[in-house]
Amino acid sequence: MKKLNIALVAGGYSGERVISLGSAAVAEKHIDKQLFNAYKIDIDREDWTYTADNGTIYKVDKNDFSLVIHSEKITFDAALIIIHGTPGEDGKLQGYFDMLQIPYTSCDAITSALTFNKRWTVATAAFSGIHVAQSLHLFKNIPLSTDAILSTLKLPIFVKPNNGGSSIGMSRIDKAEDLAAALEKAFNEDDQILIEEFIKGREFTVACFKTQGELVVLPICEVRSKKAFFDYEAKYEGASEELIPAPIDDSKADKLREQVKKVYQIFNCKGIVRVDFIWNEADNQPYMLEINTVPGQSESSIVPQMVRAYGWTMTEFYTRQINDCLKK
Repeated sequence: MKKLNIALVAGGYSGERVISLGSAAVAEKHIDKQLFNAYKIDIDREDWTYTADNGTIYKVDKNDFSLVIHSEKITFDAALIIIHGTPGEDGKLQGYFDMLQIPYTSCDAITSALTFNKRWTVATAAFSGIHVAQSLHLFKNIPLSTDAILSTLKLPIFVKPNNGGSSIGMSRIDKAEDLAAALEKAFNEDDQILIEEFIKGREFTVACFKTQGELVVLPICEVRSKKAFFDYEAKYEGASEELIPAPIDDSKADKLREQVKKVYQIFNCKGIVRVDFIWNEADNQPYMLEINTVPGQSESSIVPQMVRAYGWTMTEFYTRQINDCLKK
């Protein structure tokens, strides 16, 4: 059987670039070499490139997403998208691949663009009956005073860039005098920011994806951050404890599984998706925080831990993703 050419699309234009490259290294290590020829494509603002084992760099022809290596033209049967942030998680690459009719392993362009915008995500979720925190959506060109913000939301609050991930530019505010600096920090990352009220409770993250027609929910993870919140350092530099499977009773686990399936279906998700929740102590309900349509898959990331806890190898995980996207 002829092996398929798979583009491992990594890098990107955001501060999450280094995380994406780490995720791609894991995918490159575990992808089934008996089934697939894997080419790691580095998407950078300057160029899109593939680096061969001997160090030779080949540029991607963006007209048809192809390579020419030793006079042979390489085209791709599918793209395994592992870019966190723009342009791989916000719908831009998905639209490009749609035009070229190249299958890919993530949500489609519309879902990716919607879920990349935190405000639109929580608004859509709330409209669909999913619990979310009280929030405000701010624009850089329409300033709002700190007094106006605090007259609407109760401290503590979280201030975060509206587009982006890995908690870059995010702050927890417990005192009013710290709010102005947090707004400036978030606006340095994005022209829009989301401010949300703090919800007291345990934090869980739940991943699922559809494979062979079945929506599979991986083992639930409880995140216990050693910081004020699950920030970049907690996520990627060991300042958190991740318990998989989460030590919760069956009724809570069933509710989280029910909610993540509902989110997946409401947002018309494809591929692996990870959804973050807070279990609100006040009303004993899960509240959705955000949706990650290209969750981290580096050695320190949560999804690979979930996959192994489910009883799969990462090789099986990537094979299922690729085969499922080819059937779309």
